[in-house]
Amino acid sequence: MESLLISTGLVALAEIGDKTQLLAFVLAARFRQPGPILLGILLATVFNHALAAAVGLGVAQLIGPQMLRWGLGLSFLAMAAWMLVPDHLDDDDIGSVGARSGAGVLLTTMGAFFLAEMGDKTQIATVALAARFDSLPAVVTGTTLGMMIANAPAVLMGERIARVLPARLMHGLAAALFAVLGVLTLVWPV
Repeated sequence: MESLLISTGLVALAEIGDKTQLLAFVLAARFRQPGPILLGILLATVFNHALAAAVGLGVAQLIGPQMLRWGLGLSFLAMAAWMLVPDHLDDDDIGSVGARSGAGVLLTTMGAFFLAEMGDKTQIATVALAARFDSLPAVVTGTTLGMMIANAPAVLMGERIARVLPARLMHGLAAALFAVLGVLTLVWPV
């Protein structure tokens, strides 16, 4: 349960102002079809984070517990610093497909989200969380839930949310949580 809750909270906070959340805003404004967009985000995230968590579990099995503890602790501290760097959305992340049908919007969203998430903060956090907690189902469920908690309102309420929710504050909170997790990982064995 701890791995599920921590994964959900960290990713939900890390996703605020992230390029994939910006992508959710753009897709919602462009297509105005929240159902296929939300389903596309969900499917892309499950697939992407399952792969990332599998990598995390593999890394945890390859290296010893002491090296894993130091690697994870330093990774979480690096994530804390990275959270303070704002993301920007590239035109390449949206894709050039002008899909208007529900299936086209779904496929466009899945492809764009999967690619935008590659090497992103939340994907790397998923690798580290899976290595830390050694629970692929709980971490994938938690990180996917965190992505949906952050992105569903972006799709459904768009601009109104962006004006009310200060991204800098959310990035600061996420950075603090990653720093705490990093320090705790360094202090207590995995």
